[in-house]
Amino acid sequence: MASHRKSRTPGTRVAGIRTPALATAALTSVALLSQTANAAPTDDDKPSLEEVEKKVGDLYRQAESATEKYNAAKEKTTKQRKRVDTLLDDVAKRTQKLNDAREELGSFAAAQYRTGAGVPDTATFLLADTPQDVFDQRQVMDRVTGRQKQAVDDYVTQQSETMKKRQEATESLRTLTESQDDLKTAKATVQKKLTDARELMSKLTAEEKARLAAIEKEKQEEAARQAAELARQQAEQQQAREEAAQQDGGGPGGTGSSGSATSPSASAGSSYGTKAEKAIAFARAQIGKPYVWGATGPGSYDCSGLTQAAWKAAGVALPRTTYDQVNAGTTVPVSQARPGDLVFFYDDVTHVGLYIGNGMMIHAPKPGTYVREESIFYDGESSVHSVVRPA
Repeated sequence: MASHRKSRTPGTRVAGIRTPALATAALTSVALLSQTANAAPTDDDKPSLEEVEKKVGDLYRQAESATEKYNAAKEKTTKQRKRVDTLLDDVAKRTQKLNDAREELGSFAAAQYRTGAGVPDTATFLLADTPQDVFDQRQVMDRVTGRQKQAVDDYVTQQSETMKKRQEATESLRTLTESQDDLKTAKATVQKKLTDARELMSKLTAEEKARLAAIEKEKQEEAARQAAELARQQAEQQQAREEAAQQDGGGPGGTGSSGSATSPSASAGSSYGTKAEKAIAFARAQIGKPYVWGATGPGSYDCSGLTQAAWKAAGVALPRTTYDQVNAGTTVPVSQARPGDLVFFYDDVTHVGLYIGNGMMIHAPKPGTYVREESIFYDGESSVHSVVRPA
């Protein structure tokens, strides 16, 4: 029998209430949009260019930090390898002496076995033809016994010293292995950080890279402004010192203490000024050469490799790493920095440049860049850790 009921409009029940078809469609759309939002990130989820720039900068700084650790491990490994080689050579020589002492003992034992020699006793005295024979035999045996005793003493001494050197060599080999492991770890860390930074940059569009360049330009302009302000302050301080020197000493050639001890211009003719000029001249000649982590020249440099090479050209030996270079001189305020001083960056002291005056320095910035002149405020005023005068 055919139904006489009027057909219902399709719908759904929510909490026991029938909802119209339009509401159902709306709920479905909301659900789909929600699923889409959860499935794929929107543009709002992407990091801003400022965040990308910070992340890339952090990665490069971490790579530079790992580079300095690599440099320290490499230096330690080189020194330890030389020590191991020296110890092993010493052990070989002592082993030969030990063998010689052992052979000498063996020759005494063999001679005694062949002759039946021993210390004369009463029976030997009774068998001797004359008392003189006994006396002569005693003297011979006393001399032989003395030589034997000396041979035994030499053998024991050589054995003790050889064992000691072998233990030292074993310990040095263990330390060398640890240094080599540290070297491998630091190297892997550098490579990982650089790879991460490059991959992050490769994902940016051309438009985003252009915007990043604009942000970088703004930073450089601000750094230049800060450098100019530092140069102005230093010029004022210099002028004040010269005026004080004239008042104290009656003129530029006076002997007043106010200007003679602190004037940068006075230092130009001093030992430090002369050495600083040589260091800066060397650094300038390296401009345009690539940054390569772990490099000390002549074709490429990392930051501490450049400063070490520059001051070496001036006759001053600096340590290899930033961690050691920061302690290789006298710390001075940034406002009193002079050409030739070393400028260190970041709380972990992982970057260094050579100050050339007017708020500028020459440095090897980071992988992918070249040795160049740049403001010491290139990464913000707060990034400057300290200034050190190395000579």
